[in-house]
Formats: sequence, structure tokens, C-alpha cells
Amino acid sequence: MKNRKRWWSLLLGITCLLHILPVQAEEYWPEGPQIAGESAIVMEASTGTVLFEKNSHEQCYPASITKIMTSMLAVKNSNLDEEVTFSEDAVYKTEGSGISRDVGEVMTMRECLYGLMLESANECGYAIAEHTGGTYDNFVKMMNDEAKRLGCKDTHFNNPHGLPDEQHKTSVYDMALISREALKNDVFRMIVNTRRHTIPPTNKHQEETYLSNHHKMRNNYQGDERYLYEYCIGGKTGYTSVAGSTLATFAEKDGMTLICVVMRETAPNHYLDTRTLFDYCFENFQIWNVAEHEKSFEENVSESKIFEDESSFAGLNKEGFVVLPKAVAFEDAKPKIKKSKGDSSIIGRIQYTYADRAVGGTDIVISNVKVPEFKFQKKQEEVKLPEKKVIQINVKYIVLGVLAVMLLIGVVFGIYHLADNFYLIKYKIESRRIMKRSFKEIKIKKHRHRK
Repeated sequence: MKNRKRWWSLLLGITCLLHILPVQAEEYWPEGPQIAGESAIVMEASTGTVLFEKNSHEQCYPASITKIMTSMLAVKNSNLDEEVTFSEDAVYKTEGSGISRDVGEVMTMRECLYGLMLESANECGYAIAEHTGGTYDNFVKMMNDEAKRLGCKDTHFNNPHGLPDEQHKTSVYDMALISREALKNDVFRMIVNTRRHTIPPTNKHQEETYLSNHHKMRNNYQGDERYLYEYCIGGKTGYTSVAGSTLATFAEKDGMTLICVVMRETAPNHYLDTRTLFDYCFENFQIWNVAEHEKSFEENVSESKIFEDESSFAGLNKEGFVVLPKAVAFEDAKPKIKKSKGDSSIIGRIQYTYADRAVGGTDIVISNVKVPEFKFQKKQEEVKLPEKKVIQINVKYIVLGVLAVMLLIGVVFGIYHLADNFYLIKYKIESRRIMKRSFKEIKIKKHRHRK
């Protein structure tokens, strides 16, 4: 806990150092297109960034796009191979679109989900609710609990299929939040992306049941190819007389996954408006990976040693993104660090805003990897310290060196003493000669004196 607080203190300091940007007179945001629908939104899935909105929090009847929530909860809370039995209520308390199931008919959850999302089968929605929730009413409660957990504030569900009900309402914003959560599930993605599917024979139907995706931007349903959209990866259609046409559509291009939800539309404007909005967003926005472009945070954290255990290291989650207009640089987004709660591996989160809009971010995580050596570059000239020279000592060579020196000293000493002896001998010889010469001269003098 102490180390976590110290990390947080550092992050607060880094907030002031991340980007010191000049004050801009105006932050550019592309002007959105005009559409016929009364309520619409486009949200980027990985960031939750709202790229376009029109009356996005106005409550509307969703009709069959309700089934996005139903299928998501079923996928989360059941196995695809579980057997679902159609009750009398599932068969007789639903009307409208369906695949003509019978009381007591048994299908796997997988086949029920295909029937629900491709053919918009209301009896499948009812049967899924009873099976997944234990009871129909409990499943409806699960729907509302999940909506609340996701942050939906305009939503109250009263059934799993979207048939008319005055208490069954939502907004395009909330449906985008629900769709964003659903798209995190690979099974959901697979089902809504399917153009056609065949249900094998059941205990009540000896023949196969052929399903075709009703979403005309994904499938040429009933031979209609006018609205096909090459980047569409699925979605859900909806229609009732009170709701009008509703449509949730998912599309991927240039690294972005977009969610478009329109309500209170008249056909075929729900398709036309959706395409117009997708084209506008793909042409005017781009996605940035935060970890690849946010350099200031990495430099400041890497330079600071807070933990005594240097193997602990704070870094940026590589799955975090920011969406900005194409005319804007990543550095133009304004970062702010927020403290996290709960998860001990996440210290906080960098959130970015631009033009007073939340445009994405990423988590700041603690990883158990050793911090690599980092050379922090500064503008001022660096002071270079003299290099330390390392001398390796070998004892054997030292001994031999000492012996050689001693031998040399001995030789010099011997020569020195030999020279001294030579001169001493020579001196003695000379002295003797002188003495002999002297003695000889003395004898000669004495001999002369006697004469």
C-alpha cells in the first residue's frame, strides 16, 4: 500500500510534465452531416469516443435491437451446447418475427442465438430469457442490472425481445454502450457477422430451418443489394409501429471499430443515414495507440526509482487508444491521470480530451519486469565524467616481475662491487709499485752517502 501511494504521488507530478501545450484559440472538430433520423450516435468501440451524436440521450422505443442485450447476457451466462426447451409462454406470448417453434421443442443455445440475431425470432428471445435467467422476470432484472453496470442512465428494459411496451425504453447512447460491451465477446461477434445459418432438425421439426441475416448492410436479404456496406461486420435491425425503424450497425476500417445506432427512422433512411455517418467518421477520424506515441510518461517514470525493489515498473497498457480528427496530432490531445480503484496491478489511467470531448486513454499498470537502462535526454549539455580504467592483476606475472627486478639489482650490485674491487686492487698494486720505487730510491741515496 505504501509503494502504491508513492507511485500515485509520482503520477501526480508527471501529470504536470506530460504535455505543456500552447493555448489554442480553437480546437478543430469536423462538422457532422445532416441526417433524417431523430436520434443517432456513432461511437468508436475501443475508446468509447463519441464521434457524432444527435439527441443521443433522448428516450426511444428500441424494438428488436433490444436483442443485443439479450444475446450478450445469454453468451455470458450459458454454454452454447446447453439445451433450451421452448415453453408454452415462449411460443404463445410472442408475436411478430419468428421461426415457428413449437411447445416442447428443444434446441441448443447456439441455434437459439442464431434464430434470435439473424431472423429476429421473438420466441427464441423468450426461451433464452427463461433458460438463462431461471425465470422470465429474473432475466429482465438481469438486463436492467447489466445496463446499470455499463453506465446506462436512459434505459429500462421490460422484455427480452423489444415488442411494444410503454415501460421499455432506452437511448441511442445507452444502446451504443451495450453494443460496445457485446462486441468484446467473440461469440457475439461471430453470430452477428454471419450472413446465413442452418438449424439442423429438432425433436419437433424433421426438416432443416434456414436462417438469413436481416441486416441489409451485411447481407443481401431478400435479394436487396442496394445497402450492402463492405466494412460492415454485423448489427441488429428493429421495427415496430410505435418505434419506427431502429438499427444498430458495426463496421471496421483503418483500425477503428465503429458502432452506429439510429432510432425513430423511416425506411430506408435508417440504412442511408447509417452509411452517411460511417463515411463521415472513417474519412475524418483516425486512431492512435497511446503506448506507441506517449513518450513523456515513459521517460519520467523510467527515470524515477521509487520502489526499493527495482524489478517493479510502471508502464502503459499497449491496448489503449485515442481517436482524433485526422487534421490533429496526437500531442494536441490533453492528458490527465486519474487514480484507479480496486485492481492492485493498475495504478491509474491516462485519459485524454480534445475539443472538450473524451477521446480515449489507457491504463497505467505495474509489471514485474526489470526496468531497462534508460538514457534520459536533456536539453542542457550533459557533463561527461572521466572513464574509470580497470587494471587486471595476475599474481604469477607479479612474482616473475619481482624476481627479474631482484636479479637485475643483484647483477648491478655485483658489477658495482666488482668495479670497486678492481679499483681497490689497482690502487693497491700502484701503491706497492710506488712503495717499491721509493724503497729503491732510498737504498740508492744511502749507498751514495756511504761513498
